Parts: sequence; structure tokens; C-alpha cells
Amino acid sequence: MISFIVPAHNEAACLGRTLQAIHESARVTGQPYEVIVVDDASTDTTAEIARRNNATVVPVNHRQIAATRNSGARAAQGERLFFVDADTLINPRAVASALRWMDKGAAGGGARTWFDKSAPLYAHLLLWWLGLFAGIVGIIGGAFLFCARTAFHATGGFDERLFGAEDAAMSWALKREGRFVVLWSYVLTSGRRLRGFRGPQLMTTLVLMGFFPVMLRRRASVKKIWYESDREADSVRLDSPAVRLFNAGLLLVMILLLVPIFLFIPWSWTPRDTLLGQIRVGIAILKCHVGLLCWPCACFLVQNLARQKRWLERAKVAALLAVCVWLAWGSTRVVFWFWTNLHHWLAHPNTLFN
Repeated sequence: MISFIVPAHNEAACLGRTLQAIHESARVTGQPYEVIVVDDASTDTTAEIARRNNATVVPVNHRQIAATRNSGARAAQGERLFFVDADTLINPRAVASALRWMDKGAAGGGARTWFDKSAPLYAHLLLWWLGLFAGIVGIIGGAFLFCARTAFHATGGFDERLFGAEDAAMSWALKREGRFVVLWSYVLTSGRRLRGFRGPQLMTTLVLMGFFPVMLRRRASVKKIWYESDREADSVRLDSPAVRLFNAGLLLVMILLLVPIFLFIPWSWTPRDTLLGQIRVGIAILKCHVGLLCWPCACFLVQNLARQKRWLERAKVAALLAVCVWLAWGSTRVVFWFWTNLHHWLAHPNTLFN
């Protein structure tokens, strides 16, 4: 049997479409299946909608996504577990591909995601880049995550010490038990958390969590982006001129950060004393500040290298660790140069950067 597990808190607006997509995808497989909605203290009609769509409702009161997912896994009867977010539309291709990989012995995996049309363009660009990154690193978010029951139990389930990024932690845990596959198939998820001015708040919090992972163990640190109970604002699409201008600015920043505009242009073509040269230097400095995130990533990889059981994965983690340290050290040198020279310039305004 296949078990589809959907954690939900006040998801009445999205849940019906999600469950219909699950049923359509599951029926194509020709295998017996069940759909479990783990209703985590909802105050709307989430449970009623789940029952109307032939799902088993498991009521809990955790208000923590890892514990909610684990409750669904304990109630599941299937040998193949699929964790699907309540605002995600899966498809037969992704489910069939996941089943084929598990038939070949994979411990688990997940699918890349696309945002729906409500998400701003900068979010689509960021998610596309993260999809490439996920394929290289071999981790995935929780919108569509699957695993064999034996592998799930071997990992101990989702880490209930975490109030966020429990899906990424589970990806690494599954990689220790066997092959973890990032599918080429995509699923569609909601961009509701990035509408209006909420996107920068989300991204700022994610960056802070990158530098300070301990935030993930404090509910208050992530409440605004993952644990809000008021879903009415999710269906409101802000489209004022101010929001459009703001989103256009963020799109420009994303293009400068993620698209290698100057990669194949020699520095001799853009002298630093020209406007284009100064723009190029500014972009490089901004990227190096972002590159400092490679330090906490390297620390995380060191921990996983020590815990990895499979030699092939050890080699992959070691290679990723080497790349992270190289990028982090290069970024640190540039950032140190920038702030040292900026301090010197502020102290002696009549001089310029050397």
C-alpha cells in the first residue's frame, strides 16, 4: 500500500485541490493507497474538507511540522510513504517516478517544485536556481518527499527538535540509509508566503537561519513565516504599484546574484575606474557577502560527513565540503578587503579604494 501524508493547519482554502490531485495521481498507479490528513489544531473546515475528499483525518495538537509529519507516518499503513504539503499539487508522473526509484532500492527522495502564478518573478527565479542546487547537493524540500517505511524508521523520523528545515534534515538522514533521489519531475506549490512584502521577510529569515541554525529550534524565530494561523491573508494578492516596483527591484537583485552576467567577460573589458567596472565590483562584493553562508554550510557538512554510513555519499559530502570551504575562504577575503578599505575611506574621505 502507498500512504500519502498531508500535514495541515487551517488549510481549507488549498486542501481540496491538493487531495484531488493526490487521488488522481494515486489511481494511475493501479496500487492500493490511502490519504491521511494530519489536522494540527485547525480552527477552520480543514477536517471536514479532508473527509469530503475521502481522506482519513488524524487530529493532533502539536503546532510543529516535524511532529505532525511523524504522527501521520505512525498512522500510515503503507510501505511507501509520500509526504505532501497541503498547498501542493502533485501529478502522476512524479508519483510513478518515485515508485520506480523505490522499486530499485532507493531509500527516498523528492521532487523539485514550481510556484503557482501568484508568486512574483524573483521567487520563480530563486526557486529555479534552488532546484539546480538541490539536484547537485541531493536534498529537497518537504512539498513532495517520499521514502520507504523501513528507511523512515531507520532515521527515527523527522527531527522534532526542529521547527523548520525538518525536510532538509530528513533528506540528509535518508541519504545515510540509502540512495536519495531528486526527481526531474516537478510539482506545483503555492507562492502565498512570497506575495506582497512578505517575500523579503521570508528570505531575510532564511538567511539568518543559515548563519544561526539554532533559530530552527525556537518556534518564536520562525513563527511569522511558518506558523501563522491566519490564512485569510494568503488568498489576498497584493498588486499595488508599490508592490510591483518592490518586486521589480528584488528581481533585479536576484538576476545580479544568480545569473553569471560577467562570467565570460574579461576584467580588462570593464576597468574598475569605469561605471561598468564599478557595477561589476559591487556585484562581486555583494555575492561574496552571500558567499559567507558557505561557512555554516561547511560546518553542517562536517557533521554529516562524520555520520555518513555509505562510502559513495562520504565522497560526495567530502567534495561538497571542499567546494564550500574554497568558496567561503574566497568570499571571506573579499569581504575583509571591502570592510577594511571602507573603514579606511571613512577615516580618510579624500582617498579612494586601492
